[in-house]
Amino acid sequence: MGSFLPDSSSYELLTAIGRGLEDLMTVNLARYAPTGEHVAVRRIDLESCTNDMVTYLQGELHVSKLFHHPSILPYKSIFIAENELWVITPFMAYGSARDLIDTHFTDGMGELAIAYILQGILKALEYIHHMGYVHSIFSLIRHGQRNRVVHHFPQYSVKVLPWLSPEVLQQNLQGYDFRSDIYSLGITACELANGHVPFKDMHATQMLLEKLNGTVPCLLDTSTIPPEELTMKPSRSGADSGICEGPGAPGSRHTNGEPSTVGSHPYSRAFSPHFHAFVELCLQRDPEKRPSASVLLGHSFFKQIKRRASEALPELLHPVTAITSFDSAQLPDSPTGLASLESSLSHLDVDDWDF
Repeated sequence: MGSFLPDSSSYELLTAIGRGLEDLMTVNLARYAPTGEHVAVRRIDLESCTNDMVTYLQGELHVSKLFHHPSILPYKSIFIAENELWVITPFMAYGSARDLIDTHFTDGMGELAIAYILQGILKALEYIHHMGYVHSIFSLIRHGQRNRVVHHFPQYSVKVLPWLSPEVLQQNLQGYDFRSDIYSLGITACELANGHVPFKDMHATQMLLEKLNGTVPCLLDTSTIPPEELTMKPSRSGADSGICEGPGAPGSRHTNGEPSTVGSHPYSRAFSPHFHAFVELCLQRDPEKRPSASVLLGHSFFKQIKRRASEALPELLHPVTAITSFDSAQLPDSPTGLASLESSLSHLDVDDWDF
């Protein structure tokens, strides 16, 4: 995909697939008229944005121009259309990992699929950190000098509090650095494996206390859930926090974190010791003990990866299929065709797109 024209008339908006930025942004699937390619269009209502929000957007767009990496979603075009800011990005035919969990992997993905996803994230983080930024787009570089830490709290981050590290939430004079992203990666690993986000259902104050006190989330399987709980009727109530409650005894194990058989407890499975060790490294309370992205890329957890992600993930995400083709004869003129497209995209509809 090359450059795209900065002209709204070149984009045929087909259907909304998400919202974000406190409902000031609508995300549409669109057809790029000159080539027929499908893209995602993020449309931000500038008239409703506060001055702080406009400044935030300017910062995001400035940083986006600096980053060029295969694991980072590129902005293909950015322009103003009447009172809206339009940001054109490639259309991701599988949706986000969160979409996949919500619709197909409610009890978590298999370990190998997670390994591919986390490896891609780490490659992006390694690049971002090398450029002098942490994931909340704050630069460690000031006046030509690379600072050791930053102190700013990420804006518009209420919905991502469960992912933030203790030191970011604490907001003390010590500040934080790239290691805060490693903690967030550990939370993401638990989210992908368990099907839900650790700390998600906690009040913000309780979450802060838990993290500052060193409470550590974990992968939920037969080694971390007591045996008696695994014999109970499957329920999320005992595991919503994603906190380890104690070791479980060996029992009916499902290797490599693959889903258990129908009718059994969803967490009657066993993730590899390498995966458990990887998550524990990421989620250490002391940020000084967390490895860098570069070091983590060499972790034994990733030795199970044998193929390119583009080749392996379509098989590992089965029965999910990519939405890669559209009937040009039916769209957009036919109401039936558009309804069919909206139905196909329904599993991608999310309410909280990060900008």
